[in-house]
Amino acid sequence: MGKIVVEVMVKPEILDPQGKAIKGSLARLGIENFVDVRQGKRFTLDTAGDVTEADLEAARQAAQTLLSNPIIEDVVAVKAVTEDQA
Repeated sequence: MGKIVVEVMVKPEILDPQGKAIKGSLARLGIENFVDVRQGKRFTLDTAGDVTEADLEAARQAAQTLLSNPIIEDVVAVKAVTEDQA
């Protein structure tokens, strides 16, 4: 079985209240190494067999039309991964 990972992030010019809340929580925990936090979404899509170029293209299409909101989000990655990378 193959696996494809799609990663979606809020566009840089869009406010990210969840990222801001996470940054505040990190500071309260004493973790102050980071100047900004942005939260994104990660999807895993399983295929019946090995991942083909057609599977990747279908995942790219799904990412652009269903898995992301192109007004406020960017699809930053669509890639085949192995089980240990997923």
